Amino acid sequence: MPSWLIKQLMHAFYTKDRRQILLLNHCWFHYRLNHGNS
Repeated sequence: MPSWLIKQLMHAFYTKDRRQILLLNHCWFHYRLNHGNS
């Protein structure tokens, strides 16, 4: 997982921003589809 995504997710969980967490999960899903499973 890219460091920028980890940082964004940690901030979203810290602020309990459910919409942001869902958006970032969606981004991570598409990132993995396009860049393999590593």
